[in-house]
Amino acid sequence: MAEEIKQEIVEEEVKEESKHEHKEEKEEKAGIAYIFSSQNNTIVHITDLAGNTISRVSGGMVTKHDRLKADPTIAMFVAKRAAERAKDLGITSLYVRMRAKTGSIGIGPGSHSVVRSLGKEGFKIISILDTTRVARGGPKKKGGKRGRRV
Repeated sequence: MAEEIKQEIVEEEVKEESKHEHKEEKEEKAGIAYIFSSQNNTIVHITDLAGNTISRVSGGMVTKHDRLKADPTIAMFVAKRAAERAKDLGITSLYVRMRAKTGSIGIGPGSHSVVRSLGKEGFKIISILDTTRVARGGPKKKGGKRGRRV
């Protein structure tokens, strides 16, 4: 009789442990978010780790006004639209790679708001990398000897 009670208690403990283990086993699927942000536009391109495109959204797909394509508010909507498709495919964490136009002074105004809104969408941001290309000599920049005169 006592052995039967002990056996029932052990079985209940095993069931409780298996419930807790099942909750902890949430498969993390990572992806890469490429953010290109210039003074004129913001493009968010989300891929899986192999490089297959999941979603690609630009500022022009969200707004019809050219002057608003690089705006931080529009960039937030760009990130939301790109994140919807990525969530449907089960991506939970992102490596973020931000890029600006080569030879520009800095990244555009939309890139920081994209990263912020991707975090708010529920993605775990693993790392943020700046992959802006740096010119090393190369062809002559436009503008002539004395630069662009305004």
